[in-house]
Amino acid sequence: MKGRGCWDTASLRSFCSSGCLNKFKKDDSGDDDEATTPADKSELHYTLKNLSLKLDDLSTCNDLIAKHGAALQRSLTELDGLKIPSESGEKLKAVNERATLFRITSNAMINACRDFLELAEIHSRKWQRALQYEQEQRVHLEETIEQLAKQHNSLERAFRSAPGRPANPSKGFIEGSLLTPKGEDSEEDEDTEYFDAMEDSTSFITVITEAKEDRKAEGSTGTSSVDWSSADNVLDGASLVPKGSSKVKRRVRIPNKPNYSLNLWSIMKNCIGRELSRIPMPVNFNEPLSMLQRLTEDLEYHHLLDKAVHCTSSVEQMCLVAAFSVSSYSTTVHRIAKPFNPMLGETFELDRLDDMGLRSLCEQVSHHPPSAAHYVFSKHGWSLWQEITISSKFRGKYISIMPLGAIHLEFQASGNHYVWRKSTSTVHNIIGPWGWCGVLWTFDDCEPLLDHMIAVTGVVSDSQGKAHYVLSGSWDEQMECSKVVHSSPSSPSSDGKQKTVYQTLSAKLLWKKYPLPENAENMYYFSELALTLNEHEEGVAPTDSRLRPDQRLMEKGCWDEANTEKQRLEEKQRLSRRRRLEACGPGSSCSSEEAEKEADAYTPLWFEKRLDPLTGEMACVYKGGYWEAKEKQDWHMCPNIF
Repeated sequence: MKGRGCWDTASLRSFCSSGCLNKFKKDDSGDDDEATTPADKSELHYTLKNLSLKLDDLSTCNDLIAKHGAALQRSLTELDGLKIPSESGEKLKAVNERATLFRITSNAMINACRDFLELAEIHSRKWQRALQYEQEQRVHLEETIEQLAKQHNSLERAFRSAPGRPANPSKGFIEGSLLTPKGEDSEEDEDTEYFDAMEDSTSFITVITEAKEDRKAEGSTGTSSVDWSSADNVLDGASLVPKGSSKVKRRVRIPNKPNYSLNLWSIMKNCIGRELSRIPMPVNFNEPLSMLQRLTEDLEYHHLLDKAVHCTSSVEQMCLVAAFSVSSYSTTVHRIAKPFNPMLGETFELDRLDDMGLRSLCEQVSHHPPSAAHYVFSKHGWSLWQEITISSKFRGKYISIMPLGAIHLEFQASGNHYVWRKSTSTVHNIIGPWGWCGVLWTFDDCEPLLDHMIAVTGVVSDSQGKAHYVLSGSWDEQMECSKVVHSSPSSPSSDGKQKTVYQTLSAKLLWKKYPLPENAENMYYFSELALTLNEHEEGVAPTDSRLRPDQRLMEKGCWDEANTEKQRLEEKQRLSRRRRLEACGPGSSCSSEEAEKEADAYTPLWFEKRLDPLTGEMACVYKGGYWEAKEKQDWHMCPNIF
């Protein structure tokens, strides 16, 4: 029996299920994260509009229920007036009461929904105002941080230019000499404000000429005794040396980097101008390698030095050494994560005599400032050593990473000894979603030029200042060299500057970057060598970076556990320092300043401080004993740092 003007049961069920209930189910299954993204004002209005539409649907349902309820009650009243048995009358009365109760309950539900919507509208306006405020505060905070960074740099420059302070030594190079200037200190990099290189900042112009013309020019001027064809034997295809085939099967992947969110602003707002090594950072900012392993990664293109051993010409050898120094930056363009700060006394060995022909050892010799000593021996006839102190500062929108210290390279057969310094790297756009890394070059053995993303060029000259090769390329891709056959000054430009014009032969490829492994974007953009550096190996010292627990947990993707372990290790290191400080306490003759220095002092196990006769600086050099201890597996002298 149907009431007048009412829908049938099937129609009502269809309306309620499709028009109302399905809408609730669809919206309830939405992604909460999308509803809370900062830029979505329009989405808030859209949500309110949807809620209003749902209220209209509920009101329609309410009207239909009221109509059906009234029709049902009229029908029941009509039935009640008919002569029916008493037993049926009781049942009819019960149905009538249930219908009334159903109508009351439905009305209560609709009223509750209306109250909910009104409350949601009130609070949504508050949320909208709060969201707008947070957006404004975020923009204001970013502007404030940038302004503070500028003020910080201005104060540093003002302090350096104050009366009585010595001027910074000028940066230069000796063209063609095998040694850099003695005593040159790169610490000034920390206080330098860097700018992108301009297109007209080159001091020379290169013109490619034909080989016959070049040889004729060489013969007429007597400028070179080295034939380009002989140089081909060493320089041409230097980058094409295949990677060493290892007898040991090494891993080619690590667990994918997990996607953990982190409130970046809560950490960075207190970091302006501070030394990053003194700021406690969660592992979310790290990559699962220590700074010692990152330093060892510079040896990926060791074959350039193996090739340089066979050069009979010093200028040709310098081309390969220059390419090697540039190649160490080739993996940094995507590597914006921070390596782990090594614990004091931490070591890392790379024992690859069989496949790479070398042995490498690093030791963390100082914690404040963080400093690492490194020694490499190659069975092909060269050795490399350095002590690098990493200074890094947060500048507002970018981080400057300034390696301080000299790198030495010596070829045993010729006795040629090269010294250079690492360049400043900058991680840009750390607040935005797309970070990238740039390099500022201060390369001592070649005339420097930088384009902060791509170009690296230079001129290799002999001890008389005569140019032999022009280097060109990019620090993240490849390097080439072109033989100079003639040079002449150009006409002065409008600003009075004069450049040198070099006529060269066609360029020869010195070095080319290896392609990244498959899935590298999910493995911290590690190279093939980097993927193997933290692989577990038997027989290493108990202080080796591979055994560091927080780093291992991070590599496995257990970041929460890694953060807990990192805090434990850092507290253990602080406790060791406090004990050293107590040893120079009130009962000793040390002043407080001397006690602080004594507490920070550390006697390395495998390196010792010596005066570098070439740079005039004190530096840690390898004193021997590590590989002998490894052969005996005698590590009793190693500290318990993990």
